[in-house]
Amino acid sequence: MVVASIRLLPSPFLSFAPRFSPYSYSWRCRPSSTIPFSSIHSKASTKGDGGVVEFGGDQTELIFLGTGTSEGVPRVSCLTNPLHKCEVCSKAAQPGNKNRRLNTSILIRHPGSSGTHNNILIDAGKFFYHSALRWFPAFGIRTIDAVIITHSHADAIGGLDDLRDWTNNVQPHIPIYVAKRDFEVMTKTHYYLVDTSVILPGAQVSELQFNIVSEEPFFVHGLKFTPLPVWHGQNYRSLGFRFGNICYISDVSDIPEETYPLLKDCEILILDALRPDCSTSTHFGLQRVIVSFTFVKHSLDKGNLF
Repeated sequence: MVVASIRLLPSPFLSFAPRFSPYSYSWRCRPSSTIPFSSIHSKASTKGDGGVVEFGGDQTELIFLGTGTSEGVPRVSCLTNPLHKCEVCSKAAQPGNKNRRLNTSILIRHPGSSGTHNNILIDAGKFFYHSALRWFPAFGIRTIDAVIITHSHADAIGGLDDLRDWTNNVQPHIPIYVAKRDFEVMTKTHYYLVDTSVILPGAQVSELQFNIVSEEPFFVHGLKFTPLPVWHGQNYRSLGFRFGNICYISDVSDIPEETYPLLKDCEILILDALRPDCSTSTHFGLQRVIVSFTFVKHSLDKGNLF
């Protein structure tokens, strides 16, 4: 019997981010001589945005720049509602409150060969610049050495234009790693970043170098990334990524059978969990996640769980 593991990581670590909840859950899959995984389930308070995980034994860090919804938390509609006070949004409006969460995004600080760190960003959504204002100075981050895109929704690519601050003032260009289907969307939503010939003379925009990735493993600054294909709504493909012993899946409504083997023996699983009580057509809910990753016995038909 194989048992998936949910194990508490020390606060302020966030490995499992219910987007409307001040709690986080973390999954650690630990090899055992008798069973492939052992399990503990627990719940912990988290800092949410700004949480840090160290992994790999080489001082590699993962920084959560955002753990919120597309519109972020707090919602303006909640703060201006005269008939109902939203407790979470009211708290999130307070400076420094852990309920304040922006678009989902992480930054991996991976040691380079020269003793410096390579800063690898996954997703730059419409609130990316606000996240960078808050966390880059706090963590001493100056460069963006690569950006990897999970999918082509605004909360993942809406901040590409803001990368101009880096390419105009810090570095000459930024490599972007993106699936072909999402690059094709960018040719429409960010056409002037893809085809710079349309830019008026003297205009300064982000200098981006686009690299098309398939669903095969690829390397960025010496760190191996294995794409984790998932569904993010009906017939809409999104990518999670495995790097080192971490699996990161930010937007998912269903995981194809062929993706599950790619999660085997991961130590930390960071997973979409939009609501504590139910799933939606485009996002896992917390209960769906727990059931999905405690499916382990061969006599239990996963098709009968939902």
